[in-house]
Amino acid sequence: MTTGATKNSMPRKQIQFDTKPITQKAFLVGVDFRSLAYRAAHAQLPLESSMTELALLCKTAGLDVVGQLTQVLDTPNPNTFIGPGKVEELVNWRDATGYDTVVFDDELSPRHQRELEEALGETVAVLDRTAVILDIFAQHASTREGALQVELAQYEYRKPRLTRQWTHLARQAGGRAGGGTGGVGVRGPGETQLEIDRRRIEERIMKLKHDLEEVRAQRAQHRAQRKRAEVPVVAIVGYTNAGKSTLLNAIAKADVLAENKLFATLDPTTRRVQLPNGHRVLFTDTVGFIQKLPTQLVAAFRATLEEITEADALLHVVDATHPDAAEQAQTVMSTLSDLGAGGKQMVIALNKAEQLDVDAKRQLATGILSEGVFVSALHKQGLDALLREIEEVLFERMVPIRVRLPYKAGDMMALIRREGAVESEWPEERSVLISGRIPGRLLDVFKPYEAKPERHPERPMEAQD
Repeated sequence: MTTGATKNSMPRKQIQFDTKPITQKAFLVGVDFRSLAYRAAHAQLPLESSMTELALLCKTAGLDVVGQLTQVLDTPNPNTFIGPGKVEELVNWRDATGYDTVVFDDELSPRHQRELEEALGETVAVLDRTAVILDIFAQHASTREGALQVELAQYEYRKPRLTRQWTHLARQAGGRAGGGTGGVGVRGPGETQLEIDRRRIEERIMKLKHDLEEVRAQRAQHRAQRKRAEVPVVAIVGYTNAGKSTLLNAIAKADVLAENKLFATLDPTTRRVQLPNGHRVLFTDTVGFIQKLPTQLVAAFRATLEEITEADALLHVVDATHPDAAEQAQTVMSTLSDLGAGGKQMVIALNKAEQLDVDAKRQLATGILSEGVFVSALHKQGLDALLREIEEVLFERMVPIRVRLPYKAGDMMALIRREGAVESEWPEERSVLISGRIPGRLLDVFKPYEAKPERHPERPMEAQD
């Protein structure tokens, strides 16, 4: 793992990838919260499933998991997150397992991290789920955009945790995704050095945000070009490792990296696909979601995640074989809602269906997954039915609309007549009020012109064909 954290999550030791790698032994800690309000705000999966997922995250990051402990609490302990007795138990596990890293399943506050490091000793690195995910992203970012996004997230995470010890950040500025988190932590002489390091972080954050704004502007230009070409865009979303990249490869004959591990791909990939009735659509693969997704990542990946919010429809890929498929799907839905994309037209693909029997399929066809289409991306099964469903959503499923269009917006009026159906028009002084129906994919295009309910003249203009 590239994050060899010291006190306050700053790096402790350099991991050499070009020589014999140093394997850190990780001990996992999780808490099952009785408070329904806290659980609703922080977790979707049961604790056992969440700990299994944390172990997979650690494995992906290069950590060797040697043990775990859990505790039931109402809310986190204000000092050490877990209770004093569990902290003592955690200390005692050191001799039995030889761990040198402790990883918590929830994000720790700077105070929690400080108190735990004090209790566990200077030779033990204290990390949380957020630090591990950030490290995985740093390892997998392969483009300049991805590297910028990950580096920004890393600095945003480290900034409040920069106390008493630091790494000379200038050595990291030119590295991969912020140089990973390599470097040797040393004890600082006092507040002056801390202020210098904080200023360096703030300056670097400002530079990264500026660079990402340029990326965001470029993406906006590309999206505008696609809209002018009237080519619909479908964003592929889903829980990490659900098979999004494999599905894109199957339907577009693409060659996107698809591996059986968490967050195998970070950078969006777009491919053109021809649907059964001849319509051409762009499919964009996006970064996978996960429960307790770090807020720093959501903020840093804004430019990439805008591909989701600006898409005409979403293809939600679900690992139908996962025991927590419904909970994972709900996590994705909640994240989409947080991003402002909760109301998007959506098609659900229940992937890996070749591994399911009839009873398993019947059990899945309930709740939020009841309208899903069973597919096998690996064996290319059920793809025709899936593409027909997408085509219906994009081109055939009409939704009512009521908009007020300025007379100068002739292109918008023409779009309604060409793609939808105008039912009535009311002329006004500077605009025309139109009621009709359009394909769901165009709702976002007309949203700025949406008209609020009000009284109208009794005799509208007849709709023009």
